[in-house]
Amino acid sequence: MSKMSYSSASMGSGSRTARRSVEFGRTYVVRPKAKHQATIVWLHGLGDNGSSWSQLLDNLPLPNIKWICPTAPTRPVTVLGGFPCAAWFDDGELSENGPNDVEGLDASVAHIANLLSTEPSDVKLGIGGFSMGAACALYSATCFAQGKYGNGNPYPINLKAVVGISGWLPGARSLRNKIGSNDAARRAASLPVLLCHGQCDEVVPYKYGERSSQMMSSAGFRYVTFKGYEGLGHYTVPQEMEEVCQWLHTRLGA
Repeated sequence: MSKMSYSSASMGSGSRTARRSVEFGRTYVVRPKAKHQATIVWLHGLGDNGSSWSQLLDNLPLPNIKWICPTAPTRPVTVLGGFPCAAWFDDGELSENGPNDVEGLDASVAHIANLLSTEPSDVKLGIGGFSMGAACALYSATCFAQGKYGNGNPYPINLKAVVGISGWLPGARSLRNKIGSNDAARRAASLPVLLCHGQCDEVVPYKYGERSSQMMSSAGFRYVTFKGYEGLGHYTVPQEMEEVCQWLHTRLGA
């Protein structure tokens, strides 16, 4: 797939005030092997691309799911001393306490929403990711609940499931204040969220994932499941992916 460029003119549902143009890399698609019942956009971690995860997802026993694996834009990343690499947003600290690049988050979440917007109406839609990709997936969950992006523009996708592996929620501390209206509370309460985290994660510490889960629950996300894995670092293992599969099968019927 050709590269997609999102600027203030072309983003549509994203930021209309964005000054920088964001160019996303190649998108990899894993077609369903049986009847198409669900589509999930899966987001890679910092410095990776959509290809590596598409190969792993292709081997999961979920034949009714279509996987869309985009590649993040290459941008200078503050936490890496300004070194440019594939990143969904800029971040100075990989935690829920770090300063949030709302413009970058909104641009990536709008790109994900655009990828899901052309799916058939009878197909359930979800977002998942690893590390920084998980952060972006969880931020998408909060946009869905609020019904709008961080910049106030309406969020257009009806999400049915969100998965975050070894990640965190950007802006978690202010989340409870944002889920104020009855509609937002209803949407938050309707969305199943699965968070998985290794207890020996040396990149995104376990406590960041655990706290993000607690803050989502206290903000009204009623169906948040948090699973910790003893001895696991900043990577995934078959047991973890098996539990992700079981959870998706239960939540999406796929």
